[in-house]
Amino acid sequence: MRIVLGVGGGIAAYKSASLLRLFTEAGHTVQVVPTEASTRFVGIATWEALSGHPVSTSVFDAVDTVNHVRLGHEADLIVVAPATADLLARAAAGLASDLLTNTLLMARGPVFFAPAMHTEMWNHPATQANVAALRSRGAVVMEPASGRLTGKDSGPGRLPEPSEIFAAALAAAAPVGAAAGRLAGKTVTVTAGGTREPLDPVRFLGNRSSGKQGAAVAEAALAEGARVRLIAAHMEVPVPAGAELVQVETALELRDAVHQAAAETDILVMAAAVADFRPGELAENKIKKRDDGADPVITLVRNPDILAEAVQRRAELGSGPALIVGFAAETGDGTSSVLEYGRRKLERKGCDLLVLNQVGRSLVFGQDTTEVRILSPQDAPGTEPVAVAGTKAEIARHILDRIAGELDAPLPSL
Repeated sequence: MRIVLGVGGGIAAYKSASLLRLFTEAGHTVQVVPTEASTRFVGIATWEALSGHPVSTSVFDAVDTVNHVRLGHEADLIVVAPATADLLARAAAGLASDLLTNTLLMARGPVFFAPAMHTEMWNHPATQANVAALRSRGAVVMEPASGRLTGKDSGPGRLPEPSEIFAAALAAAAPVGAAAGRLAGKTVTVTAGGTREPLDPVRFLGNRSSGKQGAAVAEAALAEGARVRLIAAHMEVPVPAGAELVQVETALELRDAVHQAAAETDILVMAAAVADFRPGELAENKIKKRDDGADPVITLVRNPDILAEAVQRRAELGSGPALIVGFAAETGDGTSSVLEYGRRKLERKGCDLLVLNQVGRSLVFGQDTTEVRILSPQDAPGTEPVAVAGTKAEIARHILDRIAGELDAPLPSL
């Protein structure tokens, strides 16, 4: 695919070098078109070295090729990262003051913006109006990440990680990108985040899940050309651009959403951290501290096993997802190891694959890296699956590789 990578004049421009590398290593041809301001952060020599193509900011270079017209016409996808507040404003107004904005006006294919700016700039009504205008014209504007910004402040406005932009941008290129995806024509339903079980109007039982791994799986599936439905409980990361969002809060709501989606899902990936228990009763009013000092007694009841139910319903109906993937977040103890608990869970749940990882206060939940083993009922007895470590985006691609491999192999009859 021919990609134009536009680079805006913000300090986050350095991240776009990694984004460029992801595109080129995936086999795409990339033409970098920086703004003049962005070259104060990353020089033209860097872009030429990494892309293997001449780079310019001006419409007056390569005039004989009518560059300001040709680039937009030939591009299968235009990605702007970082997209500063100024660049979004110029694009929304249709200005053509440099090579990049000319290219945007001449675009025939999908256009994708990954904003990066200070929180006040992002939240300003002018920026929000510009974003709305661009989206109304068919451009995809990714939600910025929330985190540490330039200086001491933090909040929404941080450029998402290159791997996240990479997956979301390729998803935005559908149907051009989807045609080559291994999951083109497939519907993938992913559950993500942690459920919250209310105790009273202000309190809940929850867990430490951030939703990062589920979101990364959704992004990887989008990059493979799939239609993706994300059933999201509480998440601390943005919903991937291009995914259909179904918002839930409790385990029972997630269960209903999974059952409803199963009939039109080819692949079900259960990455959400679902609460095992919920309060037996929901207090109508906030639970107060008693004057006599007595502690409240909260009775918990077991939540349904949504993964096992999905497998059972598929068997009973003779239809549903061709592949059901479960996740197991385990802690070992004096009785059994994490792997032993994972194997028992795989047998108990009956799913086609089980992604196993060890969790704890400083492990997996909320972290950007993880280590997993993928278990299958077809594993030879006594074998130990290889542990794969990496960022959650890398692990997501590993999971999608395994899913694609399973779909190529004969599946058990329902």
